[in-house]
Amino acid sequence: MHCPQCGQQQVSEITRFCSRCGFQLDGVVQLLAAGGMFPSYPQGEGTSERSAKWKGVRQGMILFLVGVLLVPIMGVFSAFTGGFLSEAFQMLAALFALLCFVGGPIRMLYAALFEEAAPSRGMMRPSTNYAPPAANSLPSPVRMNVLPPASANPAGGWRRPNTAELVGRPSVTENTTRLLDRNTDQEPDR
Repeated sequence: MHCPQCGQQQVSEITRFCSRCGFQLDGVVQLLAAGGMFPSYPQGEGTSERSAKWKGVRQGMILFLVGVLLVPIMGVFSAFTGGFLSEAFQMLAALFALLCFVGGPIRMLYAALFEEAAPSRGMMRPSTNYAPPAANSLPSPVRMNVLPPASANPAGGWRRPNTAELVGRPSVTENTTRLLDRNTDQEPDR
């Protein structure tokens, strides 16, 4: 693939930025595969189709919440009734507790692990038959000056300093060496 801004050939199809000019290349492959038109994604016709996984998790949650409501109601009914009805409500409360508090989470777990999710609508797969354009068909890159234009009258009055004029501080060893040289020249005669 070539960068549409500067024409630089990219190393791979999944490069996010041009290595020469820094142009962002995220959607260029999809744009080129669609013939220069922005890819259109299918829109739902007013109703959004839910996946089997989402429906299963929702069914399990509803079953669990029904258990949260029905088990206490059956417990209250068994407490206020007597005889055979009390035993019947206790059996129903136990049945609802088992069905809802165990069956609801099992249904959610089954849906989450084994049922199929909805296909993602956000990404369009790039076409595999894309070929880069010929080298001649790319427009010449636009060159932009980074520096301001040169002025008509250059700055005058400035000269390059002569580095020989710069005098450094004398070193301690030079001074000591001079003193030693003087002492050897002035040695007393014996």
